[in-house]
Amino acid sequence: MDQFFITYVIIGITVLISLKGFSDEYFRDQYLYKPYNVNHYKEYYRIFTHVFLHGDPMHLIFNMLTLYFFGPWVEVVFRDNLGYVGGSLLYIAFFILSSMFSTLIQYARHKDHEFYRSLGASGAVSSILFAVIMMFPMLELRIFFAIPIPAYVFGPLYLAFEFWSDKNSKSNIAHDAHISGAIFGIVFILITNIEQVKTAFNTLF
Repeated sequence: MDQFFITYVIIGITVLISLKGFSDEYFRDQYLYKPYNVNHYKEYYRIFTHVFLHGDPMHLIFNMLTLYFFGPWVEVVFRDNLGYVGGSLLYIAFFILSSMFSTLIQYARHKDHEFYRSLGASGAVSSILFAVIMMFPMLELRIFFAIPIPAYVFGPLYLAFEFWSDKNSKSNIAHDAHISGAIFGIVFILITNIEQVKTAFNTLF
């Protein structure tokens, strides 16, 4: 079985559901994230289902490319540590939990805002990206797919940009989901792979 099987399945499901959402506004509205509905109508499923929907093709492509490049790193590490079944289950749990925890700041801010909506895998992808950064800080990443930069530099720059954008940007990008997703990824990998993180950063410094 392909060692990146779960990442590919997640990408496939996300693409199919997102395409359905592009052509069916009612379907998309039923499953995107509405903190108000979660709070007032107990529609808890939205905390997870929003991750499979995207606003437009570019939003979908960017998130799926990021997942394609970084998901396998986490998937393989978890399997190396826990075996195929245990590692696969941990990876699935990580994706589900990161999808949910990435909504926490949005929930706190917008649980009483009836018309607030968000959607997309950005928060979960941010968790996966930062799990990779924590385990492989010397990995070379590329800004805008062109400018090489080590992961341990990229991570703080990314978070600084997201915090600044969260305070100052007027766009409809959910920077708070990126932030909470990144934080969850860091915490999760410290809990599950602390020795690998220690080794990586001891080598770095």
